[in-house]
Amino acid sequence: MSAAYEPYLGEVLLDERAIQRRVVELGHQISEDYQGHNPLLVCVLKGGIVFLVELIKNIETPHAIDFMAVTSYGVGARESSGAVRIVMDLEQNIEGRHVLIVEDIVDSGRTLHYIHNLLSARAPASLHVCTLLNKHERRVVDVSLKYVGFDIPDKFVFGFGLDLDEQFRNLPFVGVLKAGLAPA
Repeated sequence: MSAAYEPYLGEVLLDERAIQRRVVELGHQISEDYQGHNPLLVCVLKGGIVFLVELIKNIETPHAIDFMAVTSYGVGARESSGAVRIVMDLEQNIEGRHVLIVEDIVDSGRTLHYIHNLLSARAPASLHVCTLLNKHERRVVDVSLKYVGFDIPDKFVFGFGLDLDEQFRNLPFVGVLKAGLAPA
């Protein structure tokens, strides 16, 4: 029986084993860097949730989590409009807290820049970013990334939290959309 994602998959960019190995490394580094600081991990929904779940399994220092949902995509769009808006804000006050933004992917940098500025204005003790994927070729706005899982080429990717038309977030790997199906 064929998997539903197969007609869309051009190639597996990052397999499950490579992702899990790198997430363990990131978790250990974050544990070391935040020892004694009880950081607040802010997951950017929806894409960041799978990465966050795997990451916190590997963070040994006490920490808390919270969630934000922002979008720069229209309904059903595969390309960002560039206009960022908050869909859901944090529940916790971050003033004086060590905050680590957890993202699935950073490409243009617009969304992350917006979030970083918004949270910086709330006076955290520190504010850093951990992203699973960094698509530097697409960067339009400069953003600082403290922890990067993988630098990837400018290809449309899905899986491991990233969606293709709101599907396939559950895949244990990161795949590239088959040529010819990519957004214009």
